[in-house]
Amino acid sequence: MSILKEFKEFAVKGNMMDMAIGIIIGASFNKVIDILVKKVLMPPLSLMSGSIDFEDKRFVLQESIFDSSGVVVQEEIAIGYGLLLEALTDFLIIGFTVFIVVKAMNRLRKRADDTKDDAVETPKNIQLLSHLTELLEEQNELLRSSTSNDK
Repeated sequence: MSILKEFKEFAVKGNMMDMAIGIIIGASFNKVIDILVKKVLMPPLSLMSGSIDFEDKRFVLQESIFDSSGVVVQEEIAIGYGLLLEALTDFLIIGFTVFIVVKAMNRLRKRADDTKDDAVETPKNIQLLSHLTELLEEQNELLRSSTSNDK
């Protein structure tokens, strides 16, 4: 099978489209979370901590070195922990949001798989398996009662 044909089958099956849609939504979601953290959550946090701007917080390992005319000869060497705090906040918000979405999806999937719940339409394959299970249980009950009567 040629690579082009395999790629065509992969793309047609929907895997590639699902992946592309997920990436696009994820990138957009990342922008929203970035703005939420930088423009909504960090300013009140900065205000509560005495007007500290977390984006500029860093540990300076070596100060900038200037020549006699004031031109920077060597840049400052610093660890920017403020940006790390923002990134961790982004991560926590994204992680919590994904957790809530997955939890809601699992709840909906459970309801769809429950054959006794009429609020959500059960997929046909689950309905068939449920009926098959019920028939097997009835058959087993009949077999048990017939063997107990024979004794």
